[in-house]
Amino acid sequence: MVGIGGVGMSALAQLYAGQGARVSGSDRERSPTTEMLEKNGISVFIGQTAGNVPDAIDLLVYSDAVPAENPERARAHELGIPQLNYFEALGKVAEGKRVVAVAGTHGKTTTTAMLGKILTDAGADPTVVVGSIVSEWGSNFKGGGSDLFVVEACEYRRHFLVFRPQVLVITNIEWDHTDYFKTPEDLQTAFIEVRAQAKIVIAAEEYKKESAPELLMPGEFNKDNARAAKAAVKALELGIADAAMDASLASFRGTWRRFEHKGTLPGGAQLYDDYAHHPSAIIKTIEAAQQKFAGKKIVVFFHPHLYSRTRDLFGGFAQALAAADQAYILPVYAAREPYDPTATHEALAAAVNAVGGHAKGVEGFAETTALLETLGPDTVAFTMGAGDVYKAGEEALV
Repeated sequence: MVGIGGVGMSALAQLYAGQGARVSGSDRERSPTTEMLEKNGISVFIGQTAGNVPDAIDLLVYSDAVPAENPERARAHELGIPQLNYFEALGKVAEGKRVVAVAGTHGKTTTTAMLGKILTDAGADPTVVVGSIVSEWGSNFKGGGSDLFVVEACEYRRHFLVFRPQVLVITNIEWDHTDYFKTPEDLQTAFIEVRAQAKIVIAAEEYKKESAPELLMPGEFNKDNARAAKAAVKALELGIADAAMDASLASFRGTWRRFEHKGTLPGGAQLYDDYAHHPSAIIKTIEAAQQKFAGKKIVVFFHPHLYSRTRDLFGGFAQALAAADQAYILPVYAAREPYDPTATHEALAAAVNAVGGHAKGVEGFAETTALLETLGPDTVAFTMGAGDVYKAGEEALV
């Protein structure tokens, strides 16, 4: 498995291992997910070389970020080993299962985890694949003995079309993944396609009718996630009572990188980390923080993810970050994209200031860590973004 440390890939690795397969893989660097895999007895190579690929394997699975010229993929090609991308492989695993797929621009990770927890607590014994580490399981995967298969289904490159679910949950739809979906209409077309595949569709008009209990996680958006999870459980007609669902949801402790409390910084500030990387998610997270920590300063260290997303949603990012008392903006996490001088972190900081916010560009993790260490007890700080800015926060806690 090439890119085995990815949140989806690492879950699939555990699923294969649970079925009795011998699993190994590689990634560019260590992470909480690679450490989790190694604790579970799965071999992880740091660094990607042809020598990582054994001669006698049945399948090579690769993440979206791994090109065909990758040395491990090239070696597999030489050996005639079949190759599948992550979603193709996950789709094959899901064949013949009662699939509950959770899709949408925001909230799908939390909704998937909540749904998996309700079903697990009720004894339905599902298999669950989530895009983050769930606190209750200490993993992004839970193996199950029933035919229920709960999966977080990403719209990027129309990957969610592999599942053909019995129940499809659509949390919401906003234009994102702008490197692939060139217009909002293109994104909407993808969701129309996946709706047509599903037997039952749970969208806002259905799940908004549900009640939600008080949650440990702040924010009305998390109550919406809970409502969506309840509606999906009801669609399965398993006879699980509302009171049982509410009790399960009320004890849900959240997932890695979703409003996750990291600790107290040296100067006394509280540090949280959040995966928000779209303007709507950023503003909702900041608003939830302002409600939860009334009277405190909210300081955000934002790590933009992809030049295409930063460029295409530029005005939205500026407005969202202006809601914080102070925003520090790191250089764009380019991932698979080349440098774009029109969408830099300095330009975004200037745009935040132009709409009345307070923002400053910072040059990397070292400066971020140093600034975090200076924040006092009147402040709640957030490292935020889909990149690896959380590492700068963890360094400041040491």
